[in-house]
Amino acid sequence: MREITEPIELVVAPGAAVSSRWATRPIPTAVVEELSAICPVDTDPLRRAEASRDWWPLAMRWALHGEVPATCAIVCQPTSTEQVSLVAAVCHRERIPLTPAGGRSGVCGASVPRHGGVVLDMSRMQGVNDVDDVSLVVDVRPGTFGPDLEEHLSHFGMTVGHFPQSFDISTVGGWVACRGAGQYSTRYGKVEDMVVGLEVVLADGRVVRTGGAPRAAAGPDLTQLFLGSEGTLGIVTRVWLRAHPVAASERRAAYSFRDFATGLDACRRSIQRGATPAVLRLYDAEESARGRGGDGTVCILLVLDEGDVASVDATMAVVDEECLATDGCLPREDELVAAWLEHRNDTSGLQALTRKGFVVDTMEIAAPWIRLDHIFDSTRSALKNAGARTATCHLSHSYTDGACLYFTFAARPDDSLADFERLYRALWDAGTRAVLADGGNLSHHHGIGLNRATYVREGLGSGLDVLNAIKRALDPHGILNPGKMGLDDDFSD
Repeated sequence: MREITEPIELVVAPGAAVSSRWATRPIPTAVVEELSAICPVDTDPLRRAEASRDWWPLAMRWALHGEVPATCAIVCQPTSTEQVSLVAAVCHRERIPLTPAGGRSGVCGASVPRHGGVVLDMSRMQGVNDVDDVSLVVDVRPGTFGPDLEEHLSHFGMTVGHFPQSFDISTVGGWVACRGAGQYSTRYGKVEDMVVGLEVVLADGRVVRTGGAPRAAAGPDLTQLFLGSEGTLGIVTRVWLRAHPVAASERRAAYSFRDFATGLDACRRSIQRGATPAVLRLYDAEESARGRGGDGTVCILLVLDEGDVASVDATMAVVDEECLATDGCLPREDELVAAWLEHRNDTSGLQALTRKGFVVDTMEIAAPWIRLDHIFDSTRSALKNAGARTATCHLSHSYTDGACLYFTFAARPDDSLADFERLYRALWDAGTRAVLADGGNLSHHHGIGLNRATYVREGLGSGLDVLNAIKRALDPHGILNPGKMGLDDDFSD
């Protein structure tokens, strides 16, 4: 069984206890005993603390001070849908907060048990149940990690094609919970494009299945209702994913542009002509100079496609034509793509800055093509005005109507934890509100969790009222992952 990789170490003095930032609710001993009879549990204080955190940068800074956001009272480790159902039924009856968690690779605090209670560790529900190599559908358990899924499918000559930066440490259930995106998403789609159907345990323990066919006209799509709900509407216990034949060919290319705007336009024209290369990543001048082959004055575009030979050739021909038709664009050595592939999942630099006391984080959003250039300028300016020493950007996922911009920002507070928190929040406030003001959305693939919860009303407007109504109907006691996504919180004081 693959083990969960922990985020930045939790620093605790010998003999000292881990402290929680927020007050949490205890669970009666009789309920702990009842849960212990359903599935394996863990009540060790340090392991409960570790199970109560993820890769949220703010919480990682707290960890260096021996603190976690909140600590659950018990970690339940189910191995079957039946066990998940029984745990949920107990928590529903006793009105105990229940927070599902997978690989805990999220960066927004979505798997933090805001009010304590039970953490439902889904990582023991690993493995592939079935592979349909005719329909190209794989039936997989939610605690399955990316490498294990792809290794299993390789024996059938298949791939799902989902390769997020967190590939090694994230699970299928987590991908579904946050509507994740892989680095090859322009070819294979985001997770919401991959899911055929779901098995979901509701708050009271009922089990429902959604989807199962390529398309349906049987009312609203319930699969999409649970996708991206971050465990607030139900607990995913089984996932059916679309797969593809392993690519028969691959081609790479790279280009430089005089500025980000002209590079964006070349990407847009390529996509709107039907070219959907697996990788289409445009870096601003500053990021281009960080190992992407730039010199600080040009923006580098990396392109990679894989699949059927004829399809790949046609795609790469369109991209090449549109890029070279752009004034000032020059072809670059495709070894730049190989360098990116070698280091694409390396986050050690960001972690090192966090350990040194820097505020450092990333913010990914999506917007229509017509708004992207302005958002690129206004958001970087807003971040710098709020105190960022650096604010950079790249385009990472593209669609016919728009694309994802991925901002990275860093700032140096004074040595106090209070100033770290103040600056962290100021940067997120400035960046998020600049994006929303210019027509972007709240998140492209990291989700909402705790970090973005305060902006959901601004981002969704009256749509949040609809989500709250659905939440109330499916989870009348509000036990599922309370405090997340800006939803009403029955456990708040």
